[in-house]
Amino acid sequence: MVAIQGKQGRHAWMGALVGAGLMLVGVSGAQANDLNWQATPTYGSVSLSSGFMPDPHQVSLSAGGSTQVTSSLGSGCAGYVHGGAPDVDLYYDAGSLPLHVYVESQTDTTLVINAPDGRWYCNDDAIGLDPMVSFPKAQSGMYNIWVGVWGSSDLRSATLNFTEITPR
Repeated sequence: MVAIQGKQGRHAWMGALVGAGLMLVGVSGAQANDLNWQATPTYGSVSLSSGFMPDPHQVSLSAGGSTQVTSSLGSGCAGYVHGGAPDVDLYYDAGSLPLHVYVESQTDTTLVINAPDGRWYCNDDAIGLDPMVSFPKAQSGMYNIWVGVWGSSDLRSATLNFTEITPR
């Protein structure tokens, strides 16, 4: 099932807790604060339930932006993203299958994901110059996703893919 929906769930209560000054994520430094996971995603929201078809589900977008992501956000975090909002919010209803999020592009792209557990997951160059983050035991909930460009703040065409089948 594929559907478009608005923000809800953990963002509402996490936003209230953040507004109250409580620390929810063990990430320090300005990098986590520079990525506004609460903003309306630039390329929309996607809802997928385990067993979705077609697989992979694809979203065309422009990767990159002016906010530099560094390893202070988490292991493997790099590149330049649009920090003002996620590129895509994925609302995922998990089953027993893994979830793989990957990017295809003619340029060197990176991937930054704020998962339902509140942790940041990043990758650069998992499949050649394309990034991939895999969740072997994916959780249900919202995944905020940024697609970055390595070494440049230029915007580049890219395709964001969601699959439950191991890519390539």
